[in-house]
Amino acid sequence: MKLIGLTAFGGPEVLAAHDVAEPHAGPGQVRIRVRAAAVSPTDTGVRTGGYGGPEPTEPLAPGMDAAGVVDEVGDPADGLDTSAWSVGDEVMAMALPSGEHGGAYVEYLVADADSLSRVPEGVSLEEASTLPMNALTALQALDRLDLPEGGVFAVTGAAGTLGVYAVALAKLRGLTVIAEAAGKDRERVLAAGADHVVPRGDDVAERIREIAPDGVDGLLDAAVQNDAALPAVRAGGGFATVRGWDAPEDADVALHKIFVFDDYHHGGKLDDVVAAVESGRLVPDYGRSMPAEQAPEAHRLLEAGGQRGRIVLTF
Repeated sequence: MKLIGLTAFGGPEVLAAHDVAEPHAGPGQVRIRVRAAAVSPTDTGVRTGGYGGPEPTEPLAPGMDAAGVVDEVGDPADGLDTSAWSVGDEVMAMALPSGEHGGAYVEYLVADADSLSRVPEGVSLEEASTLPMNALTALQALDRLDLPEGGVFAVTGAAGTLGVYAVALAKLRGLTVIAEAAGKDRERVLAAGADHVVPRGDDVAERIREIAPDGVDGLLDAAVQNDAALPAVRAGGGFATVRGWDAPEDADVALHKIFVFDDYHHGGKLDDVVAAVESGRLVPDYGRSMPAEQAPEAHRLLEAGGQRGRIVLTF
């Protein structure tokens, strides 16, 4: 099968098409004929070796988001019930490049039966591929912050895919949302459901406290502003970081380190994402499609910045 990946860490040019053995669904697994794989900043980290580990000894596929059609279903096993899936089902799934089944830049992806969900009604496979990883990240952050209805929630980097999903899902929980975004992205985050928008900048905490003088109840730092964003949170509030940052020891907040990898076996959460999309409250953040062989160019475009809506590789 075709795999778009790398055999050495480096720039976008290390991505190339490889012909590798075709995987098959084993017990407790299904196989997805991948049609679309979203390109995210996490993928560029995999490509550069930013997550550590030795250089690959065989082609390594980046990609944490896939959508396609089930074409093999294994027998139920080890608590993994495959009976919910049938050949021909349109599904979306999160993939783990460093995991047993590898990343999503492949023609065929094997997935554990509890790691996927159906594609929302009326949504294309390209659109669906933008949902799993970032929506699960947003849900994990909201779950960990555990804010009551009516609470005040802030998001830095709200114009990115993670940010707009966090805004929309927070509104579904009845939260007041303060979003940080550049002026050119103001309408984008308001459309996602933000109640207030503050401009980007090192003074993000001051801007947020102009709206919430006592500080917000919880904050998702999608822009990785760390120390600059921390003062926006009230004493006793929560701060969700997506890059494993450690807050100062004297910080009077609850720090939540968000690792979406922990939700690989939580396909049920993806069902919540499906419901949010079908209700019209969450809109897939799809930008454009490119043939899978153009993955190097897709990575260059992403790293150049300014992309709004996910680039999706098609197989």
